[in-house]
Amino acid sequence: MNILYDGHVHSPFCPHGTSDQFEEYLTQAVKTGYKGLTFTEHAPLPVNFNDPVPDKDSGMSRERLYDYFHAVRKLKETYRGTIDVKCGLEIDYIEGFEEETKHFLDEVGPYLDDAILSVHFLKHGNTYTCLDYSPDAFQELIDLFGSTENVHQKYYETVLKSIHSHLGKYKPTRIGHLTLANKFQKKYPFKGHFENEIHRLLDAVQVNKYSLDYNGAGTVKPLCGETYPPDWVIHEAVKRKIPLVYGSDAHSSKGIGQGLERLIAQNLRSPY
Repeated sequence: MNILYDGHVHSPFCPHGTSDQFEEYLTQAVKTGYKGLTFTEHAPLPVNFNDPVPDKDSGMSRERLYDYFHAVRKLKETYRGTIDVKCGLEIDYIEGFEEETKHFLDEVGPYLDDAILSVHFLKHGNTYTCLDYSPDAFQELIDLFGSTENVHQKYYETVLKSIHSHLGKYKPTRIGHLTLANKFQKKYPFKGHFENEIHRLLDAVQVNKYSLDYNGAGTVKPLCGETYPPDWVIHEAVKRKIPLVYGSDAHSSKGIGQGLERLIAQNLRSPY
């Protein structure tokens, strides 16, 4: 893995992030020793999707999208020769909104150098809950699905659907934080490690020639304490020769490099 590259960084356009400016992220990235990074801001959610979090701030507003593209394009020129800046998005796979997501990707794909496909929302009946919003939201999911194990099962089923989804020629080919369901595992422990489900996901990633987001954010989450995905999953991915891209998933400039010490020890190769 090339730890000189960060493939998952947020920005001042993140509505649930910080006010840190692009230059603060990039200054910290250069200090950390990065040679490049991708800004992967949360894409606008489908127009007819009701964001279930209280502040309706899971993705950037559609009105700001092209301002974001313009800002990153300027940064690419300003920092040329200092650090390689790529323009990306983190796209939410939302079960039942595949067609809307495809239309969005058809529109914005030409502006993107890179992108991640992630699952944050789980569907139950006609309602959606944000899996990683808070421990209370996770408890709501447990109540809805009947057990912690059932929540994890639903999450992995949804990730598998995202891998197999037909989202057009601009579909992201990197799967975000594969084990995000573990974010609150110290508060909501579960039985087993879902080996069969994860092996099935890795097989699907391999067959489709996708890559994985090797996400350091979980290491600084007090109720998680590990990377997304954890070491054993990474070892299985390496066996399958699945490309891995380190991502800090930073939502502030101080988040640049989070989890990096844990990742350095893996000595893995990245496609970048």
